[in-house]
Amino acid sequence: MASSYKIPSSEPQLLPVGTGAEARNVAFVAHPAGNPGIFWLPGFMSDMGSTKATAVAAWAAARGLSSTLFDYSGHGRSSGAIETGTIGRWLEEAEAIFTKLTQGPQIIIGSSMGGYISLLLLRKLLRDRPQDAARIKALLLIAPAWDMTEELMWKRFPDDTRHAIMADGFFRQPSAYASPYMITRQLIEEGREHLLARKPFDPGRPVVILQGLQDADVPASHTQELKTFLTGDKVKLIEIADGEHRLSRPQDLYLLFSELAALL
Repeated sequence: MASSYKIPSSEPQLLPVGTGAEARNVAFVAHPAGNPGIFWLPGFMSDMGSTKATAVAAWAAARGLSSTLFDYSGHGRSSGAIETGTIGRWLEEAEAIFTKLTQGPQIIIGSSMGGYISLLLLRKLLRDRPQDAARIKALLLIAPAWDMTEELMWKRFPDDTRHAIMADGFFRQPSAYASPYMITRQLIEEGREHLLARKPFDPGRPVVILQGLQDADVPASHTQELKTFLTGDKVKLIEIADGEHRLSRPQDLYLLFSELAALL
């Protein structure tokens, strides 16, 4: 189990991303070792110190594999305020970390919003940087919150919440995991520029999806729908009957690493 692994010790470093008013420092930890490497994309309001992130880094280290973890701006050790965060900004940061700091073949693991950004990153690299896209050998997605800002936020919000977002520019959404989430009008509106929008998309490499059937944040039906427009024959959906959103129990991590080992 993950608890027996030795987690590599390394202080986060900072990568400058953006210019002018958009400049921010993105904190990352890179553990160089063998390939393929593991590239971790965290969820909304999560960071690289989470249970799953540290377990992934430890698992990789125990097998002599490299791993790269980072915090989105407004999260963890990175600069910036969560109020300025958008899907586009976080996608830009993921692309910068991936293209500038990783080498050789990589397996991307994305949790919740990180699963969504994993798909956006692959789509963007296939279009703009095919040589970097070719280094992505597989995606392992945990409760992927595709089109999160529209499908899981805006469309599910009651009218009074939508009104607050439009009138005040933000809404503090209660969370079962941490302090209330700051949902801004900018997050919602900018998110519409990055929707998968149910358009057929062939990842062109294996995609393994882990989904808890007791997940209240990213419902199983949402993930099942994702599988209908990810084309090709390399998408595998594994549903965990008693699994909730985080999927960070020992048995969940065991399943995660079993699937990761199979991809390797």
